[in-house]
Amino acid sequence: MTEWTLSGFGDEIDPEPAVQLAVLSALGAKHIEVRSAWGTNIVEMSDVQLHTLSDAIAERGMAVSAIASPVGKADVTSDDGGELARLRAAVSAARRLGSRYIRIFSFYRPAGMAAAEIRDAVLARMRAFAALAEDSGVVLLHENEKNIYGDVPERIIDILETVDSPALRVAWDSANFVQVGVRPYDDGYALLRPHIDYLQVKDALMTTGEVVPAGDGDGQLRQTLTALRDDGYAGFASLEPHLFIQHGLSGPAQFGRAARAFAQLTTSIGVDLQ
Repeated sequence: MTEWTLSGFGDEIDPEPAVQLAVLSALGAKHIEVRSAWGTNIVEMSDVQLHTLSDAIAERGMAVSAIASPVGKADVTSDDGGELARLRAAVSAARRLGSRYIRIFSFYRPAGMAAAEIRDAVLARMRAFAALAEDSGVVLLHENEKNIYGDVPERIIDILETVDSPALRVAWDSANFVQVGVRPYDDGYALLRPHIDYLQVKDALMTTGEVVPAGDGDGQLRQTLTALRDDGYAGFASLEPHLFIQHGLSGPAQFGRAARAFAQLTTSIGVDLQ
C-alpha cells in the first residue's frame, strides 16, 4: 500500500501548542505544520518561544513537516527587504525545528493592476528567495494562494521555470485553485506534477468558494490523489481545514471532521496515512 505522511496546521486547532500536538497525535499524525503558536507567527517567535516549541514537539515524539511562513503574502510594491528578513527568520525557525520545507507566496498586486504588470518584480523577488534558500539548505514551497501572482497553473509554472532552482517547489492546494476558477486536476495537474513536493489538504465549492472537507467540493481531490498515488508521490499531506468557527480557528471538532474525511478518501484509493 502507498504511504503518505500526515501533518496539519496546528494553529487551526488551538493557539496552545500542547493542544495542537495532542489533537494531531490523537488523529494519528506524527508531524505538525507550524504557522503560529500562542498567537505568535512563526517568523516573529523569540528564541525562547522556538526552544519551548521544539521541546514540546520532541516530547510528543513528533516532528515538523514544514514552516508555514507568510513570506511573499504581501503587496509586490512593499519593501522587498522586509520579506527577505521574514524569510531569514523562517530559515532560522526551520533549522531550530528540524524542517527542510518553508511555505512561501508570490505576492499580491495593487488593485487595478494586471498580473503581467508585476511579473518582473515578482520573478526578481522569487529569484532572491530561491538564492537564499539554496545557500541555507532549505526548500521553498510555493503555495497557490488566491489573488497572488502564482494563483493559476500557468503563472506558477512561469515562476518555476524562470527561477529554475531546486530550492523552489510546489505546495499543491486544491481549494485555492477552485477559488480562482481553476479545475485543479484538469487544468493544473499535468503541468505542475513534476514540481509537487507537498500537499495542503482542503476542498472548496466552485459556486461560492466555501471551503469544505476533502472530497465534498469541486477540487477534484479523488482524481488528483489517485494520480499522485499512481505517480509514486510519497510525501506529506497536511490538513488545513479552514472550517472556521472563530478567529481563524477550526477547533478540535472541525479539525477532526476534516481529518476523517481525508482519511476516508485516501483509504478508498489505497493510500495509508502515517
